[in-house]
Order: sequence, then C-alpha cells, then structure tokens
Amino acid sequence: MEDQEKRKKDDDRVALKKEIGLLSACAIIIGNIIGSGIFVSPKGVLEHAGSVGLSVIVWVCGGGICALGSMCYAELGVTIPKSGGDYSYVTEIFGGLVGFLLLWSAVLIMYPTTLAVIALTFANYMLQPAFQNCVPPYVATRLLATVCVLFLTWVNCSSVRWATRIQDVFTVGKLLALTLIIIVGLVQICRGYYDALRPSVAFEFSEDPSVGQIALAFLQASFAYSGWNFLNYVTEEVVEPRKNLPRAIYISIPLVTLVYTLTNIAYFSSMSPEELLASNAVAVTFGEKLLGMFSWVMPISVALSTFGGINGYLFTSSRLCFSGAREGHLPHLLAMIHLKNCTPIPALLVCCLATIIILCIGETHNLINYVSFINYLSYGVTIAGLLYLRKQRPNLLRPIKVNLLIPISYMVFWAVLLCFSLYSEPVVCGLGMVIMLTGVPVYFVGVWWKNKPKWIHRLMEKITYVGQKACYVMFPQEDPSEVEPLASSKATD
Repeated sequence: MEDQEKRKKDDDRVALKKEIGLLSACAIIIGNIIGSGIFVSPKGVLEHAGSVGLSVIVWVCGGGICALGSMCYAELGVTIPKSGGDYSYVTEIFGGLVGFLLLWSAVLIMYPTTLAVIALTFANYMLQPAFQNCVPPYVATRLLATVCVLFLTWVNCSSVRWATRIQDVFTVGKLLALTLIIIVGLVQICRGYYDALRPSVAFEFSEDPSVGQIALAFLQASFAYSGWNFLNYVTEEVVEPRKNLPRAIYISIPLVTLVYTLTNIAYFSSMSPEELLASNAVAVTFGEKLLGMFSWVMPISVALSTFGGINGYLFTSSRLCFSGAREGHLPHLLAMIHLKNCTPIPALLVCCLATIIILCIGETHNLINYVSFINYLSYGVTIAGLLYLRKQRPNLLRPIKVNLLIPISYMVFWAVLLCFSLYSEPVVCGLGMVIMLTGVPVYFVGVWWKNKPKWIHRLMEKITYVGQKACYVMFPQEDPSEVEPLASSKATD
C-alpha cells in the first residue's frame, strides 16, 4: 500500500521521470557509440596505423581503453548521482570554473557540431540512392538534416518514453546492419577470401609506424567509440541507477568492442587496404562489392544508424544544458521542464537551435577536429577528478569502488596520447584549447559577478517569464530521498 502511495506521489510530482530501464540504458550507450564512426573511421585508423594487423589491434585496444574509462564513470555515476555527466562530476570535485569550461565548450561547439555532422551524414546517405552518380545537392542535404533535427526535437519535447523507444528500435537496427556486414564477411573468410588478414600480409607496413601516427590512429578509433559516457548524462532518469547504470556499461562496452572488431575484419575480407583507403564510405563500398542488387541496403542502414544517433545526442545533450542551468551556470529557464510531459523543452530547443546554426555555417568538418580534442581532454579531467576525490573525501559513499590501477592506467594512456596529439597536430589542439578558454571571461562576467545592474536582472526575469509562458514549464520538484545519501556522506567527511 505504501509503495502504491509513493508511486502515485512520484507520478504527480513535476520532475524528470525515471523511465530508462536496463534495456533503454544499454540502447542509449550503444546507440550513441554506434553512429557514423564505424562506417567512416576505419579509413582513418588504417591510414595512420599503416597496416591491417595494427589497425585491428587499435580497434580492440580502443574498446579496452573505453572499458577502463567507463568503469571509472560507473563509480562516479553512483557516487555523485546527478545528471550532467562529466560536467556535474567536475563541478562537484574541482568547483565552478573548471565545470563551466567543460559546459561552455560542450554547449557552444562540441554537441551542436557533432549533431550537425551526424545529421548531415544521415541526409547524405538517405539521398544517395536518388543521386547515385553524383553528390546530393548542398541545399537538399542541409534541408533534410534540419527537418530530421526538428522532428526529433519535437519527439523529445513530447515524451521521454517516445524518445527512448526510438532509441531502442534504431539501436537494434544498427546492430542488425553491422551483423549483416559481419555475416557476409565471415562467409567470405570461410570461402578463403582473407588474403589481407594473413599474418604475413597483415603486418606489412608501407613505412615504419611512428608513435605519433599510432596515437593519431587511436584518436580516430576514439571518435568511433565516443558516446560511451552518455548514460551518465541522464542518471536521474534511470530506474535504480545504482544497479542499472554500471550493468548497462558492463554489457554495452564489450558488445560494441566485439562488433567493431568483427566489422573491421569483415571489411578486410572483401577489400584490399588500398581499396579501403580510397573509399569515403567504407560500408557502401563493401555493399557494392558483395551485395549486388541489394547494395542499397548499406546507405539506408547507415542513414538509420545516424538517425538513432541524432536522437541519442539530443536526448543527452539537452540534459547537460538542464544540469548547467540548475547549477546556475546557464539561464534559469533551461533548468525548467514541461508541466505535463516532464521534458526539458527549453534546453532541447537551445540544442536544436545551436545545431541548425552550425548547419547553416557549413564549416562542420573543421570544427569536429577541435571537438574531438576537447572531448578527449574532458575524459582525462573527469577521471583525474575521481583520483582527487578518493584522496580528499575517502569516506564518501561509493556503491561501486574500482581498483585504483584502472583510473591510473587510463590516465597514463590518456597523457601519452594527449602529448603525441599535441606534437602531431599542434594547431588543431591549440585552437581546441582556445575555444575552451574563451569561457573564462564569460564565467567571471556571467556567473562569478553577482552584483550586476538591476536592469540586467529585470531583463533576465522578463525573458524567463516569457519563456515559461511559451513553453509551459516550471522548475522540477526534487525528491529528497535521492540526494540524502550524497548529503549524509558529505557530513561524515
């Protein structure tokens, strides 16, 4: 009886609803990792690795590194049970400025750019069957990408359940498309077509690989694996997060690593290294060589894969805006949710608008290089925070406590890769740092400076009031039981 009354109170409460079960949690992680990367990145990994054998090793090790990072995020996610992922953890551990810099770079560049690139990939692959002998028109791809982003924004504004169902369905679709590639590849291997995979051939290098080139190969693979930490952005909407968050991570990362490795082996069963390097869309070339009249399946599969990726990025990045506004680092309006649907409509609209602006600018592929560096930098800062938290607050309640060798191993690999990336691509990495550091004056003016002129406060209040009326939103009502464990553990430190 008490459980029924508690459930009824939770349903009546205006708050982010816990509608993400274990299946949907796995779908969010897998759906965000498997976007366009596995269909495009094999070319970049092979180019920098210099041989088939080393490129396969990079894919396996890349998954292993993600597994180490995800175990650290599992500890952070159940220790600091807040939505917002990296931003929330870094803000809690290192304070407002460091957290704001991650938030600033993510909201300004990282997520809008990534969303724009995925949306353009979706549009290009959807239009490819209609423009087989030429590149799809520039305006048509931008228009279709914009329509896709607007439609999925509407879905996410309408219902968390609809958004998670779309994620579930399209994640299954992605896995089926990759399974098709793997099965066809294994059939080729069974028929004896595996010359490029023979050890004597697989480790033939056109030139001796340098440590810098191998580091760049890992960076290319890490782009395909990016998204492994996205479930941490929606912790507050996960059913029993202390159980389901780590379970979803431990299921999803090994599965994706296995699928990625087998997919790359399948590619090499039908394509020589030279053919793969010459292809701009590896999966499409693979389909054209082996699927014959059914080759159209591949571009449609990639399009559906990216469609699910757009939905996942919108769902998680809007929660980052929501968390930032709740901490006072973004306008208060972005911390409000719809009175009936309990979805963060203002945050979703900001993410949608920023993505459309990037689509209109058009220079997405230059920006994505800076984004990859910032994204990778944020992983290291967050896991360094885990080590710092262990030292500063040893009595903090930790339902999961990973062995210290795991974050230390990740940090060693991270530092080596970061140093060689700075050495190999100083301009790209430097501009990435500049983009992040532009947030410093914004933080001091917008957040740190409390005694602003009254007219600024009145203007913000007016904007918030109009936004509330237009979007029918209000501040969510917190559930005290969810923050008690963290609060009590703080008291004991």
